[in-house]
Amino acid sequence: MRFALSLPLLLTFGCGTPANVEGDEPGECTDAADNDADGAFDCDDSDCAGSPDCGGDTADTGGGDTGGLPDQDPVCTEPVDPPCIDEMMQELGMQDDKVSSGEVTTTSDGADFVTLVDATAGGMSASSKNPWTYIKFTQTGAERVDINDDDSLSDMTWAFGIKRVNIRLNSGDSGPSCVGVHKVTGKDYAAVTVDDIKGKFETENFYDDSCNLSVDPIGDPETAMIEWWTYVSCVETTMVPWLVQLEDGHVLKVVVETYYAGEGQDECNTGGSTREEGGWVQLRWQYLK
Repeated sequence: MRFALSLPLLLTFGCGTPANVEGDEPGECTDAADNDADGAFDCDDSDCAGSPDCGGDTADTGGGDTGGLPDQDPVCTEPVDPPCIDEMMQELGMQDDKVSSGEVTTTSDGADFVTLVDATAGGMSASSKNPWTYIKFTQTGAERVDINDDDSLSDMTWAFGIKRVNIRLNSGDSGPSCVGVHKVTGKDYAAVTVDDIKGKFETENFYDDSCNLSVDPIGDPETAMIEWWTYVSCVETTMVPWLVQLEDGHVLKVVVETYYAGEGQDECNTGGSTREEGGWVQLRWQYLK
């Protein structure tokens, strides 16, 4: 349904084409995109003030992490202790006295966010003595959560913990929340839509009942998102798209685009080697609901 808008918003003066207006097409007030490129989007854009998705003039759009997105039923609200804390602290190189200073930056690219995470952790040889970098997803981008690894085991704020090639979710064996993922097969990232949200979301399960760690052939924990990369002679990105369900019920689509700095990922993926530094994890993502 189109909403009535004033003439100055719909037309440019003199010759030209109609201006883009947030909310003049169905779904634009809930698609997490800045459709009119004015720096505001969805219910935070005044053009959506009359949209039913934003509750009209009296709506409380919530702000914070979900902005103009409709509320979802939360998946969980109370923290649950991970089962193998002592083993995880030791085997995953977790620190109780350090907080990552790895930079997390987010830019917009059309309807997508692109987040670059410094998950170098001091380099390969020093990574076991350095902390994970934690991030949360919000409607204005991804942000670093400044907690140490020990505190991450009781903190529901973060969604991803990242160190080198390892991405762990805040759920199950890894954290107290219930963040889950579902691998989308047979599609590339751009083709994934809200219609693909079906099936079970997987939480972290890299320990057995006796707290034995499940690892891949090179010794990394078999996290739920381990298939974002493959290794022959360097870390190649598979470009597998993932659906990520947050604890509040919102769902994102995510793809890991790079692991190496600069042109390193292209060099690795096409030529099988690179001299660029690893640990620069770039995520492309978008809210679907």
